[in-house]
Amino acid sequence: MGMIWNLENHAGKTALLDEFGNTMSYDLLNTESCILAARIGRRCLVFSLCRNQIGSVLGYTAFINNGIVPVMVNSHLDASLLDNLLQTYQPAFLWVPKDQQVQFPHMSVEYEAYDYVLLKSGYNKEYPLFDELGLLITTSGSTGSPKLVRQSYLNVADNAGSIAQYLELDDTERPITTLPMNYVYGLSIINSHFLVGATLLLTDKGLMQKEFWKFFREAEATSFGGVPYTYEMLDKLRFYRMKLPSLKTMTQAGGKITPELHEKFATYAQERGRKFVVMYGAAEATSRMGYLPPEKAVEKKGSMGIPIPGGAFHLVGADGVEITEPMTTGELVYEGKNVTLGYAECGEDLSRGDERHGLLETGDMAQFDADGYYYIVGRKKRFLKIYGNRVNLDEIDRLVKGKFNIEAVSGGVDDYMYIFVTDNIYCEPVRDFVAAKTKLNPAAFKVVVINAIPKNDAGKVLYKELTKYYAE
Repeated sequence: MGMIWNLENHAGKTALLDEFGNTMSYDLLNTESCILAARIGRRCLVFSLCRNQIGSVLGYTAFINNGIVPVMVNSHLDASLLDNLLQTYQPAFLWVPKDQQVQFPHMSVEYEAYDYVLLKSGYNKEYPLFDELGLLITTSGSTGSPKLVRQSYLNVADNAGSIAQYLELDDTERPITTLPMNYVYGLSIINSHFLVGATLLLTDKGLMQKEFWKFFREAEATSFGGVPYTYEMLDKLRFYRMKLPSLKTMTQAGGKITPELHEKFATYAQERGRKFVVMYGAAEATSRMGYLPPEKAVEKKGSMGIPIPGGAFHLVGADGVEITEPMTTGELVYEGKNVTLGYAECGEDLSRGDERHGLLETGDMAQFDADGYYYIVGRKKRFLKIYGNRVNLDEIDRLVKGKFNIEAVSGGVDDYMYIFVTDNIYCEPVRDFVAAKTKLNPAAFKVVVINAIPKNDAGKVLYKELTKYYAE
């Protein structure tokens, strides 16, 4: 167990700057972290209700660097879902935004700093914690599910180091927050930039808000990260015309971006001497497993790249044998020190040790080309059998998005596919297009119009929410 960052190494540098002009130096962050940790006084479990604010980052830093184990939760999580999580894990303390203190009337305030309060929970049970357990994070596919990913200190430190290496980060970087910090991708940006003494620009504003871009320009942001949905929004915002002289790097993860959009942003970056870096990751691997070197972004569009420094990929066929031939589909297995300990589904699981031993079966089906670049072709379980033909649903979604430039999500049951869109003018064209592409009877396809595609914090589609539209 140990500190992830040596904050004193960056003395005199600015660690945090928020949209209201408040700043915190690395020295002050270190001092305030120690004060907060001392108020807790021991290794225990804390629920941290996250926002992109100074108080939230201070709490995270204090916990990680002082052996206190945080459960990272979005501050906007539904109250009943949060209560269920609290009952399941019985944390000793909560670190919450001051304006949410009223949600916990039976808890006592132990400390207050930077618009956050430390609450003593009053739960009478304290679950033993595995020595190497560093933090707990919800799986990207869940909303309030009790299933948490158990990350060790080594996992976090190793992954942050790999990311800093392949992105060539240094203390001149000024990343702006575009992702929640309870989501591994958002958290990895904090972890990797704190290693090098960079300045984190904090805002809870979204890309669709003018205030976000005003802060971006004034604070001279050098980079931002986004999920595929982020880039779809930027494309609609005519991002390519924006004057952003400080921007150096754009990163993308959290799902596969369409090859068309990949090419647009890669070409934009190439023409302006910027970097567009497509990455591949999962909460179960702390954050990142693969990246596409920016100089290959145009040439290898559609690829998620090569393993991160210190990691390795293996492709395993249905027969369990490792694949060595290019352009052959198998399940992607990742190997590295950032592979997490395993899951927790209840308080008793917090004492469990390393159950994965550095190997992660990703559940993604992939291929590699002759140059060793990897391409995700779908999920192991995201397919239907239609009239005996195996149809990959992710592939259908990509084809429809690429053809019509709309958001579309498919699902269904064997022999009957549902394709969800948000505009009824696409009903017939989408159905006819998919039937033509798959060369299957159009009777197997139904296009359903819904108001919005249901998603979680990470921008991932909540497929379970769509099952209610399936005919009984």
